[in-house]
Amino acid sequence: MSVNDWAALIISLLTIVGALIATVRWLVKHYLSELKDDGNGGHNLEGRVRRIEQKLDTLYDILISKQ
Repeated sequence: MSVNDWAALIISLLTIVGALIATVRWLVKHYLSELKDDGNGGHNLEGRVRRIEQKLDTLYDILISKQ
């Protein structure tokens, strides 16, 4: 193999590895953004869970008051 072939192979491998790293980084950032509080009341997982808990508390209060 010539020097040009080796250079092309190395550049190709670096490009593939870089693309994989960028993809994993994007996925981690995306999933972490779903878990942290966004401050606007629940367009992520934490906000959704908080709203469900509030609704359950309301249902428990209704059930307890009917006894």
